[in-house]
Amino acid sequence: MTNNSQMRNKELVVLADIHGNSLALAAVLAHAKERGRTRFFNLGDTFYGPLDPAGTWRILRELDMPAVLGNQDRILLQGGQQWSGIPVFGRTLEAIGREGLDWLGSLPETLRPEPDILLCHGTPRNDTAYLLEDVSTGLPAMRPCRQMLDDLLPEAAGCSLVLTGHSHHAGLASCDDITVVNPGSVGLPAYDDIDPPHIMASGSPHASYAVLTRTENGWNAEFSEVEYDWEAAAAQARANGREDWARWLATGMA
Repeated sequence: MTNNSQMRNKELVVLADIHGNSLALAAVLAHAKERGRTRFFNLGDTFYGPLDPAGTWRILRELDMPAVLGNQDRILLQGGQQWSGIPVFGRTLEAIGREGLDWLGSLPETLRPEPDILLCHGTPRNDTAYLLEDVSTGLPAMRPCRQMLDDLLPEAAGCSLVLTGHSHHAGLASCDDITVVNPGSVGLPAYDDIDPPHIMASGSPHASYAVLTRTENGWNAEFSEVEYDWEAAAAQARANGREDWARWLATGMA
């Protein structure tokens, strides 16, 4: 018979797309820890945004939370003239300092914490691509498994579980012997993009994360939505000149 301690050892708490939202991050961590969950993973895009990257770094620097590099983490590392005039870029760099930037620089693009588990931000080869979703109509729809497997293999060969972020859209797919899970976004429940034009929206301002449990029959995914002071987060975005972020944070709609 499996006791509660053994079961917790089989659990993975998966966070993605924090985007500097320290209020949401603190609420998610408290929610998970209150339920005895202790093994955390971070799928990237950790700091970038008009919220509280310094507070986010203060929380994360004290935690044992393996992470992978997200596309906007990579932007902070690479920099370039195209970003130098964007206020959020400079503000985020200043907030996390050299220590936070060095931490980002130490992160891998993909990670295998166990032989049959793969973590990535988008797909294993492209941190700006959606793995689960097709957005060609302007709204997310589940991609066919054959397309997902084309993006997963050979990097995910031998895996039973792939964890992905980037889309901020919680979802799950079972493709052959691989379970693919996106936990949704901790820090930003909605946004719009122009390439191609599309909207991602959870429909709720709650912070999202997922718990994956290994069972005899594969993986069980439990998705959680956590209440926190999203009006305060929206006020941070508004104070930093991002009314669009304020609306997304307060409503979960884009």
